[in-house]
Amino acid sequence: MELGRGQPGLLMPPVLLLICLRLGAGLAPEHIDYVPQLSTATLAGALTQSTFTLEQPRGQFSHLSISDLDPIWLVVAHSNAFRNFTAPQRVEDTPVPADFPQRGYYLTLMANRALYPHSQPVSQLRVLRVGNDTSCSPTRRGCNAPLPGPGPYRVKFLVMSDKGPVAETEWSNDTRLLQAEALEATPVPQSAGAVVIIAILSVLLTVLLVTLLALLIYTCYDTCGSTSISGRGESVCMRRYKPHHLFSPPPAVRGS
Repeated sequence: MELGRGQPGLLMPPVLLLICLRLGAGLAPEHIDYVPQLSTATLAGALTQSTFTLEQPRGQFSHLSISDLDPIWLVVAHSNAFRNFTAPQRVEDTPVPADFPQRGYYLTLMANRALYPHSQPVSQLRVLRVGNDTSCSPTRRGCNAPLPGPGPYRVKFLVMSDKGPVAETEWSNDTRLLQAEALEATPVPQSAGAVVIIAILSVLLTVLLVTLLALLIYTCYDTCGSTSISGRGESVCMRRYKPHHLFSPPPAVRGS
């Protein structure tokens, strides 16, 4: 039925509009004018050697082309490989952290738009910590494994459906992680006076050690060379002895 010039326009039903948008989404994902940002909240460990923290993209996925059931992924990529990113057309083709060294990107932190509303309670934490799961397997889809190096990294949000990519945000700016600093011994310059003092102290220490050693040898020799005859609490055992002139034979023996 064609609309006449004087006839009022008919509104397209939301379901039909969603189907049309989905067909268009199969050609190219819808662009969302949003750039992921690092968290500005004062948090301990907001940026570490293997993790970084993002602000939640609240209220950014209210487009008609996105349904409540569509998964929203976070794409993590090396800054030198983000231009090579190709959105997967099937769930089975979703890159995992184990593919990061070869592809340079992977998908993680799957959510839906119900988790990113326009407003949230003040007491609820509004951040996403990338690389925070140390227990998941890097080969598992959606694993939020620790990042393998200092970066730099770029991220963006990608909305998927069973038909393929639906919408995507802008890429973030480069994010560099903290790096461990090696402690190097700094040579301390020594003056001539310091060298003399160190030499004198060394000589005095040597003399002290020799004196203590001599005193120890003398004490040991003096203790081991002397014999104690008796002491308190010692018992002396003596054997009885009878002289021959004090011994008298019995009378029977004398008369025989």
